[in-house]
Amino acid sequence: MNQKRHGLFSLRTLSSLALIAALFGSTPLQAQQTPARGGTLTAIAQPEPNVLTNAFNTSFSIGVVASNVLEGLLSFDEKQQLQPSLATSWHVSEDGKTITFKLREGVKWHDGKPFTSADVQFSAMQVWKKTHPRSRNTFAAIESVDTPDEHTVVFHLTHPSQVVFSSLNAIEGQVLPKHLYEGTNILDNPYNLKPVGTGPFVFKEWNKGQYILLERNPDYWDAGKPYLDKLIFKFIPDAGSRAAALETGEALYAPFDPVPLSDIQRIKTNPNLAVSLDGYAWQSAYVFLEFNLRNPILQKPEVRHAIAHAINRQALVDTVWYGLGKPATGPIPSSLKNFYTADDVPQYHFDPKRAEQLLDAAGYPRKENGVRFTLTQEYQNFHEAFKNNAEFIRQSLKRVGIEVEIRNRDIPGHLKAVYTDHNFDINTGRWVPTLDPQVGGFRHYWSKSIAPGVAWTNASGYSNPKMDQIIESIQTEADSNKRTELFHRFQRLAQQDLPVIPLFEQANFTVYNKSVHGLNKAPDGALSSLKTLWLEP
Repeated sequence: MNQKRHGLFSLRTLSSLALIAALFGSTPLQAQQTPARGGTLTAIAQPEPNVLTNAFNTSFSIGVVASNVLEGLLSFDEKQQLQPSLATSWHVSEDGKTITFKLREGVKWHDGKPFTSADVQFSAMQVWKKTHPRSRNTFAAIESVDTPDEHTVVFHLTHPSQVVFSSLNAIEGQVLPKHLYEGTNILDNPYNLKPVGTGPFVFKEWNKGQYILLERNPDYWDAGKPYLDKLIFKFIPDAGSRAAALETGEALYAPFDPVPLSDIQRIKTNPNLAVSLDGYAWQSAYVFLEFNLRNPILQKPEVRHAIAHAINRQALVDTVWYGLGKPATGPIPSSLKNFYTADDVPQYHFDPKRAEQLLDAAGYPRKENGVRFTLTQEYQNFHEAFKNNAEFIRQSLKRVGIEVEIRNRDIPGHLKAVYTDHNFDINTGRWVPTLDPQVGGFRHYWSKSIAPGVAWTNASGYSNPKMDQIIESIQTEADSNKRTELFHRFQRLAQQDLPVIPLFEQANFTVYNKSVHGLNKAPDGALSSLKTLWLEP
């Protein structure tokens, strides 16, 4: 099987955000120009990373910086097709249990040492399978890695695993230098703070609380790139100050919703700035409401269905999220064309009367004060929109007789309450399935993801043997068509049982100065290197 045939996703051009782009705006068309060389790009990375490798922390702000220094075996193009990076080609055996990669020759680490198959073997077995938060599951099928020569790597799998190919990019499968990590505690290795990679930019300086400086790699394997001489990533904690930095030209590029949503329209009218929705499809994020099924009230499907009917999800998107999203039909976003379906997937359209009928039938009529029962709500307090999201839900449920007490906590307090103490009734936040939902989409639904004390797992306590069987079949199915049908069954059962309400598909955005050209439109573009960016003279 060659690289084109295996092209894991065989995906069509993205369309799920087409309506959002039409309403909200999309990246302005830029005339074809010859890239100019040189210059310094000042970008914003917020919050400030605590390390500069995704080996054990997958925070987006880490990826924004680290992907410029460290690379993966593969990358994606704008149509979500796999493309070479540190690997130039790959072959999958007929039984799907052996993957052979040919590596790019002549590549050097930033310290001058040669990049070889030994680095990939070390990274796969000692980093991806042991310390990476998601990849420990994604690459679980990798049993061993052989290195027949310095430019050949062979992955031996315990069973066919199509998901492996979704995570060999610079976000999930960063290759680390064996000669700097072997024999050390990977979590404490000093090169986590001053990374040595093979990427287009070389780490130079980290002034804590101020900025990170990267400089052009003169020996980069991708001839002619990068175009920029330097990258400076500034840290600006206040959202209003970030908006001001972009408006004044102090910063020229800022991904991942850098300004308050309420400022978007003003930003869009600034003749020097542009807003783009490109580069986020790899995450395919959605905002959810999760039930704690340990609560006897919420154990009743009628109650969960009623709560789903009580929330006007389009109004939620329009009023709280300023149109940056579209109502979800299930736990797989519509952007993932190879896995998504809405056929025969149960839906819970906004219908307060139906919600009241279901609550009555479940045995929870309104009392004299109009209240049926009271729930507590935890929420991911990443920024103001998540707090407003929680308030919108509170008001929605109040209208059908359910009182909701919102608990305002910082992120550590939230994680402890939800994932360690299970001290919540409903939990709201953001979930990232990624391009292959096996990577991040099953954690709410697989009983083996119930792991007290472990963040971003199955906090509801949901367990259904039928669901477990579907998920585990997906993990080992080698036939793409059969695997797709299993994903369809997953969506139908998830929406029938409804331990989680997928509220809406979230649209992230990047703000940049119009003097910046070459924006990466690949599905992981917002977390990829800036080697294609250049500044208009």
